[in-house]
Amino acid sequence: MEIKRKRALILLNGTAGTGRAGLNTWVIIKKFAEKGYEPVVYPIIPGTDLTSETLLSGYEGETDIVLCSGGDGTLNHVIRRIMSMKIKPRIAYLPAGSTNDFAKALGIPVEFDKALDAALQGNAFSYDVGSLNGNYFNYVAAFGAFSAISYDTDQQLKNILGHAAYIVSAVSDLYENIRYSRHMRIETDDFILEDDYIFGAVCNSAYVAGFSVFKDKDVSLDDGKMEILLIKTPKTAADFQAILNELQNGTLDGPFITFRHISSARITASEETSWTVDGEYGGSFKEAEIRIHRQAVSIMRKTASGS
Repeated sequence: MEIKRKRALILLNGTAGTGRAGLNTWVIIKKFAEKGYEPVVYPIIPGTDLTSETLLSGYEGETDIVLCSGGDGTLNHVIRRIMSMKIKPRIAYLPAGSTNDFAKALGIPVEFDKALDAALQGNAFSYDVGSLNGNYFNYVAAFGAFSAISYDTDQQLKNILGHAAYIVSAVSDLYENIRYSRHMRIETDDFILEDDYIFGAVCNSAYVAGFSVFKDKDVSLDDGKMEILLIKTPKTAADFQAILNELQNGTLDGPFITFRHISSARITASEETSWTVDGEYGGSFKEAEIRIHRQAVSIMRKTASGS
């Protein structure tokens, strides 16, 4: 009797984070096969035909689930391609990056065994996906001070130090970052702001760069909205200290910081501004159009709660 098996496309990025994504390949294959899947396994090798986008294109409509093992950037590349598919497969994610911000927000365990169990036996959760000038992102699009650290930090350093590598890079570029400033006009459905900003981010996660940015805030991953955080450029040392105090206590409602829920935004800068998207370079623009695509994709996680 012929057994009809579902297909699982398994994508492994062995260079992400601490370089551990490919260490458990046999276990992954075995577990998926035991669950009735035909596992199709590829390494992700940037700069070749073995990229997430190219591999997914070859299996459009022919896979039931796509598992990716790597960092948040790896998941971003998977999402970009899946968003263009008419029939979107479910996603499973084995976080193997340096910070794994979005996995934490989703409630996906960082421990390999628990993450694999969630991929195979968890519940499918449909969450919002953002886009910056058509470039999709899972959890953050940011500009300004320190936003480039995630993609500027040397990969070998990240492989050795993990999250600590970002701290090293932040300290080394501290002077340049605290001098950053852009004049911005931000237009949303609910408000218009115009000022000089040292940092701005649109997020779908309580975690950014390994830190809990929006602690004690009402952050939902599936409500059709994301959170915008804007920090004005400090003019004096006292201003800078006030910003640090506000970030530390998590109130985010002082004279220098704006925190709001938005469903879309148009951000116009006085000059071309570089953006970071899910920890990778997202382009340089004077005008940035941000849209939220509600419950656009489904990902496996252990429980249906925790969003």
